[in-house]
Amino acid sequence: MIGKLKKNYFLLIVTFLIIYFFFNLLDGERGLVSYFEKKELFDKLQNNQKELSNKILDLDHKNSLLTENVDLDFIEILIREKFLFGKNGETTYIIKKDEN
Repeated sequence: MIGKLKKNYFLLIVTFLIIYFFFNLLDGERGLVSYFEKKELFDKLQNNQKELSNKILDLDHKNSLLTENVDLDFIEILIREKFLFGKNGETTYIIKKDEN
């Protein structure tokens, strides 16, 4: 038996090396599976960044309406939304969205 191992020593080492590299190619930290997981995470983070950038731009726009040249129409919209405030003789209706 030892004689057969000595004869096939090179073949045995090459086989183990091929198996080792094959498994690391697929499942290692830099493997194919890890690549797709990291790519999916990267796409989610990019979408999240775009959403947050849009929210920041929206808040900057609203902030500019309140600070630089005061926009009275925007202030009236805010008062009506937040405090359910209306003018004399005006009826305020609350419409709730059903998100089912």
